[in-house]
Amino acid sequence: MSLSRREFLQLLAMGAAAGLVFEGGPIGRKAHANTRNPENLYDVPPFGNVTLLHMSDSHAQLIPTYYREPNINIGVAASRGKPPHLVGEALLKHFGIKPGSIEAHALTYINFEDAARRYGKIGGYAHIATLVKNLRASRPDRSLLLDSGDTWQGSATALWTKGQDMVDAQKLLGVDVMTGHWEFTYGAERVKEIIEKDLKGHINFVAQNVTDATWGELIFKPYVIREVNKVPVAIIGQAFPYTPIANPRYMFEDWSFGINDDRMQKMVDEVRGKGAQVVAVLSHNGMDVDLKMASRVRGIDVIVGGHTHDAMPAPSLVNNPGGKTLVINSGANGKFLSLLDLDVKNGKVADYRFKLLPVFANLLPADADMSAHIEKVRAPYAAKLAEKLAVTEGLLYRRGNFNGTFDQLIVEALLAVQGADMAFSPGFRWGTTLLPGDAITMEHLMDQTAITYATATVNHLTGEQIKVVLEDIADNLFHPDPYYQQGGDMVRVGGLQYTLDLNKLHGKRIQNAVVKGKPLDPAKKYKVAGWASVQPIEPGTPVWDVVADYLRSKKTVSIQRPYTPKIKGVSGNPGYTAV
Repeated sequence: MSLSRREFLQLLAMGAAAGLVFEGGPIGRKAHANTRNPENLYDVPPFGNVTLLHMSDSHAQLIPTYYREPNINIGVAASRGKPPHLVGEALLKHFGIKPGSIEAHALTYINFEDAARRYGKIGGYAHIATLVKNLRASRPDRSLLLDSGDTWQGSATALWTKGQDMVDAQKLLGVDVMTGHWEFTYGAERVKEIIEKDLKGHINFVAQNVTDATWGELIFKPYVIREVNKVPVAIIGQAFPYTPIANPRYMFEDWSFGINDDRMQKMVDEVRGKGAQVVAVLSHNGMDVDLKMASRVRGIDVIVGGHTHDAMPAPSLVNNPGGKTLVINSGANGKFLSLLDLDVKNGKVADYRFKLLPVFANLLPADADMSAHIEKVRAPYAAKLAEKLAVTEGLLYRRGNFNGTFDQLIVEALLAVQGADMAFSPGFRWGTTLLPGDAITMEHLMDQTAITYATATVNHLTGEQIKVVLEDIADNLFHPDPYYQQGGDMVRVGGLQYTLDLNKLHGKRIQNAVVKGKPLDPAKKYKVAGWASVQPIEPGTPVWDVVADYLRSKKTVSIQRPYTPKIKGVSGNPGYTAV
């Protein structure tokens, strides 16, 4: 049962908080700060007649965690200085958020350690469930809960149950529609099994851009039309278009992915023809790709997206040949829930209200049913999860275009254990944060490494090959056209230093690479440690065992600053702050 509104507000208890409510119709938006009491954070009056609730990229985090936002999220070309490529004070100023507020903590890295100790952990499905239930109770029979994916992967229990713990949590939470990305790394057969066995009759899995590689037939339903408060609402799915590049193709070798703007336009026209008065795209494109798609495809009212983990406190309003489209991205780790109230009149969206709600575990009581589920699925693994490997003296995090401190820990472990010249670790955005003095448990390590292809590797590569790898990854991240940005942040490196020139194009960005004090020799072969190869390899020692052994031997780790390459062309960019 849901708490009454009065009971719910009485249970909210922390210091002063600020909430931002964004409102406006097709012609724009405005913001006003709400700074009276902590309950204002979640006390959002209903508006209009249709509500979309949205979350993304929870990465299987069932329990509350810490999650630090980036100090480096560089935008280039037309994206420079625009959301989502704003960090720290630049982000607060752009959105009019009061420095030092609870929302400023949720949205930035600023004074993270002190603010995290003050406000506590974020997310946790039991706390999300309470928020969802109470928002739905205040808006009865008029809401859909949408999940942009990266939900079944990112924790030990998700890996060990092949995503089942998260599938059951989604059903209990009341998710209506989802799309995917990391879900596919359990393999095509497992994904189809979950959809046919678990999701059927509960959650629609939609993706208009995944087809049979031979015949071009759609693998999943491209969309669903749901009657919401007597308003036909269409949800069109957009799975991560570059899944076979960012992840192992052999796991879904018969499937083809892509952005597929042309088919998206056909789907929009089709659902409009069937009477849809609201058209939403449930996307895992990444926000820059969402913004470009919104400028090209007509007839979409809103794109609610994920993949790049961007938490945006206001929608971006994008012009296109058919009108305007809202673009919303809702962060990661279960840290935020987006609330979009729509006023649908005369067959179209006339107005809206939006609020990005940070999920503070200390402010939201845990839902009893979800708590029971979480306790049950974690119980068989409790002892293994709780193993204390070491203690950290510094803040451990992973989020940003280059190494985070937890990434630094992983590459240092690979260098030490594998005896390599250099180490590479993937530019993943998921992974929880630890505060100084925290024990690093096996669960925390798995939060950084829990994937289905985690074998630690050692390869011998020439300097020329290493340069090519770095150039290709840099192009994925910094290509001026978002449609060529194929996922992930820059590979994390250990034992290698380099310069990156943002003003150059592919093949010219990586400069002055140095290994052990000497320039990278194109002809010389280097011993390179790594993990998460997207190529088929023989199963071997998983990276978490390598790092766990390293931590057990160290007892205490102290990584105060991660490696960041020298960057040319970043001066004045509001997506970059050195720390």
